[in-house]
Amino acid sequence: MHIYEVLKRPVLTEKTNYLADELHRYTFEVDRRATKQLVQRAVEEIFKVQVQRVNIMRVHGKTRRFGRLIGKTPEWKKAIVTLSPGDSISFFEGV
Repeated sequence: MHIYEVLKRPVLTEKTNYLADELHRYTFEVDRRATKQLVQRAVEEIFKVQVQRVNIMRVHGKTRRFGRLIGKTPEWKKAIVTLSPGDSISFFEGV
């Protein structure tokens, strides 16, 4: 898998903004086949930072109603990346 296929998008919520500002932890939606090593390599090469730790979790899809129809949102994978002190990703700054 190519490194640009590993990271899909950043997850931007109030909680992830707090984690990024205070604890240098950045959250991304990643490909469902991605491993911790792939995520670490992708973040280090794309953003030119030093990664200390990667935590990955699966987010299960939820059942939703669309009028009379019952559907399900897709499952996805989330990675929380902890950077070394002094490193930051400018994409998240000022959000």
